[in-house]
Amino acid sequence: MTAERFNRRHLLRWSALGGAAILAGGATVFELVDHSVLPGHQALITFLGDCEVSVPPLTFSSLGPMESGRFYSHARNQTVGYTIAYPPNHPVGTPLPLIVMLHGFGANHATALSRMSPVQAVALRVNGELLAPMAMVTVDGGRGYWNPHPEDNPMAMVIEEVIPMCQRLGLGLPPHRIGTMGVSMGGYGALLLAEKYPHLISAVAAVSPAIWTTYAQAQSANPGAYASEKDFAADDAVTHASALAGVPVRVASGDGDPFHPGVVALAQSLPPGAVVHFPKGCHTGSFFTSQEPPSLAFLAHHLST
Repeated sequence: MTAERFNRRHLLRWSALGGAAILAGGATVFELVDHSVLPGHQALITFLGDCEVSVPPLTFSSLGPMESGRFYSHARNQTVGYTIAYPPNHPVGTPLPLIVMLHGFGANHATALSRMSPVQAVALRVNGELLAPMAMVTVDGGRGYWNPHPEDNPMAMVIEEVIPMCQRLGLGLPPHRIGTMGVSMGGYGALLLAEKYPHLISAVAAVSPAIWTTYAQAQSANPGAYASEKDFAADDAVTHASALAGVPVRVASGDGDPFHPGVVALAQSLPPGAVVHFPKGCHTGSFFTSQEPPSLAFLAHHLST
């Protein structure tokens, strides 16, 4: 085979792969490629088909109410969008458990989940069964990995502004519980939120959490993720995993995910009883979609019992 034929053939393959990856992973793939987090290994196994994940059709009950709006976040120093979704047959004002759903890098309150909206998520049928009733809130967290940054603190926004707003509507107001969930950057954020506020968060589910084990890794991949090495140490989800003792935890990461080594380190640090799932898969939309239903079912169980 000549070099010219090899290069032309692979150029076509990589071009096709790029389009497929963008369609499969959405904004999260842009994140990983843009910051050189996706190594050649994942690109190769994606091309060879090792990242393919079977996703059963999503089925939903009749949809409940959904409200979207905007407010000025003093914690983030900017106006942000949000969505509050209610389960079927539960009108606005019904007291309910609450899921705080944190979006991934490049996404927003409307696109926090993969292939479904917030109101579809709380109307989802898992194995034919409707989830226990719970509401969901999503909000714009920016690109700062949900940890505090100078002049932009999305975690404080969640704790001091978003959750109180929902509680004024009867959502997550005791005795009803609050859980948190996220995908990729949002998966890391969900774990960090539960570690920082275990007295408030009753359960957490993280899908493909974007976790680094060192500040140098984070800096080389995304310099904006942490403001300093001190901030990384303060907000390292692996180091502080023991804070999750007593909090039900579900973590899922594909064995071909570039963040997988960090998630393995996290799993080794989690308290006994955490549910850790390491199936075949990569950091792609199909993997996210496959893991969101069992994650929602996990939260529904722990928030309703």
